[in-house]
Amino acid sequence: MSRRLEERPVASANRPKLERRPRQNFETWSWYFMRISGLVLIFLALAHFTITHIVYDVVETDAEFVAERWANPLWRAYDWTLLALGLLHGLNGLRWILDDYIRAPAKRVTAKAALYSVTGFLFFYGTLTIITYGG
Repeated sequence: MSRRLEERPVASANRPKLERRPRQNFETWSWYFMRISGLVLIFLALAHFTITHIVYDVVETDAEFVAERWANPLWRAYDWTLLALGLLHGLNGLRWILDDYIRAPAKRVTAKAALYSVTGFLFFYGTLTIITYGG
C-alpha cells in the first residue's frame, strides 16, 4: 500500500505553472494615461507655441486672430484637446502628489475635493469659452 502511494504522481508537480498577470485597476490606467497624454501634450504644445509665436507674430495675435482661427471647427477641437489633456494630466499628477504627501484621510479627501472642483470649473469654463466664441 505504501508503494502504491509513492508511485502516484503528485498532481501539482505535473501541472504547468500559470503566470498570473496583475489586475489592471484605476491606478494602472492612470499610469498609462500619464505617459500617453504627456507625449501627446508635448506635440500639441510645441505646435501651439510654433503657430502662435513663430509662424505668426505675437503682436498680430489679437481677438480677431483668435476669432478667425476658431471659425474653423478643427482649430476649436485642437484647442479643446489641448485644454482637456492639459487639465487631466495636471489633475492626475496633483492627485498622486496629494496621495504621497497628505497622510490624514480627512485632509486628503478635502484636498482632492478642492482639486476636483477647481479642475471641473476650469474644464467647464474653458469648454464653454471654446464653444461660445468659436464660430
